Amino acid sequence: MIETPYYLIDKAKLLRNMEKVAYVRERSGARALLALKCFATWSVFDLMRDYMDGTTSSSLNEVRLGRERFGKETHAYSVAYADYEIDAVIGHADKIIFNSIGQLERYADKASGIACGLRLNPRVSASGFDLADPARPFSRLGEWDIEKVEKVMDRITGFMIHNQCENEDFALFDRILGQIEDRFGALFSRVEWISLGGGIHFTGENYPLDAFCARLKAFSERYGVTVYLEPGEASITNTTTLETTVLDTLYNGKHLAIVDSSIEAHMLDLLVYRESAKVLPNAGPHRYLVCGKSCLAGDIFGEFDFERELKVGDRISFQDAAGYTMVKKNWFNGVKMPAIAVRELDGSIRTVRAFTYADYEGSLS
Repeated sequence: MIETPYYLIDKAKLLRNMEKVAYVRERSGARALLALKCFATWSVFDLMRDYMDGTTSSSLNEVRLGRERFGKETHAYSVAYADYEIDAVIGHADKIIFNSIGQLERYADKASGIACGLRLNPRVSASGFDLADPARPFSRLGEWDIEKVEKVMDRITGFMIHNQCENEDFALFDRILGQIEDRFGALFSRVEWISLGGGIHFTGENYPLDAFCARLKAFSERYGVTVYLEPGEASITNTTTLETTVLDTLYNGKHLAIVDSSIEAHMLDLLVYRESAKVLPNAGPHRYLVCGKSCLAGDIFGEFDFERELKVGDRISFQDAAGYTMVKKNWFNGVKMPAIAVRELDGSIRTVRAFTYADYEGSLS
């Protein structure tokens, strides 16, 4: 048995998402790139690359990882590139997307050997979180002034637009895309490709895939462009758990259980957005506030119901621990880093990476 804590990626569940990605690719003609900012655990790229067209990145490290570990088509994007990294970025990329006209003008000559794109900010989004809203007031994410973009059209072959955030509502996606077309449609027919970014939760239950595919295909045909999607969360949602063990229980007005993990260190995205972790099943007569082992007072996974009283040594599995989770894990308090394990399609489980004191020490100076 693997010693907790560890992340457990279930390839059978991952395969279900990949089959939906492949369905969208086939029916819509769109290409799908894994967003490494969300999920970059390359030990399962062997499965994913058969169903996706490549990767998209947010940094030099990610674009290099995409090229070396995933292969296929590799898109580079960053909010801002530095002079010391731009040559390496270009060397690993098939397409490079600039966040601003200033960056485009600074580096387009260097990138003349690959396709160049520009990020647009339509100033409308589906995000319910101001923190994650790329169209928030004074956003630095992309250009919105059409007159300015017009002047650099000769230097680009495509656009990237990312303004969705866990959007499960196809009607909302359709409406926002229509608004984007109203604003930028005159420019779309002058480029070869358009990325609609990520945040579209099309692998979720009951999502109208056929309507989604038809909308993407119509968009592509209307402007004569190749459409790209950048599924991050949609690629890996509900595929991974964080496996933990109860270390202690106590009662301080509520029943508490402390596990050998930390939301601050191992599920940071939930803490940032003030969300509770998920435990299944979450039903029974025994309610516990499940807490992490770090010194942070708010290191709390959430309050859950269990069938029986929790005891030291019991296991708790936190659901949906892949997207924006494994990429954000850290060494806060020196808490033991979860190993990474994979449940293969035949049901066998193997550990693909275990972390040691040397990794902790090496992360510092």
